[in-house]
Amino acid sequence: MKPTNLLLCLVMPLAVMSLSAHALETTPVLNLETAQKMAAGCQAKAAEKGWKMSITIVDGGANPVYFQRMNGAYIASAELSKLKAENAAKMQMPTSLFEEFAYGKDKKGGMAPGLAELPGFVTLAGGIPFNTGKDFLGAIGVSGGYPHEDAECAQAGIDAVKSILK
Repeated sequence: MKPTNLLLCLVMPLAVMSLSAHALETTPVLNLETAQKMAAGCQAKAAEKGWKMSITIVDGGANPVYFQRMNGAYIASAELSKLKAENAAKMQMPTSLFEEFAYGKDKKGGMAPGLAELPGFVTLAGGIPFNTGKDFLGAIGVSGGYPHEDAECAQAGIDAVKSILK
């Protein structure tokens, strides 16, 4: 084997490994501090409106990062907020779209009516995924009010960290 070919065989794997390691280092990850700020934004909106909410924030793999149940929030809202966050993260779309898929805009039947029958699948608004730049970062799930209130509260949480999510 020529010395240049041998050198190429040795250097190329190192270059590829270096690029791979660099990609891992630069992939954004949702941290607890950001999740807490998001929950605080949601809680502020809920307090302003007189809502009592449960708030769950998950990372891009639908793993829990933060949970909070406000005083007086329905006990079941804790599980619903978790399911909304997980579903929004796993599908990378708002849970309000699942309602439309299952029931249709006119509530007379959607394209995927079976969604509403899947165990653990929530077809209610209040779960919203979020990105940082072009990278999917996680999702927030909120429950305790009417679905449109849950979605409004979840959006307030995302808005609270918009400058971080650039």
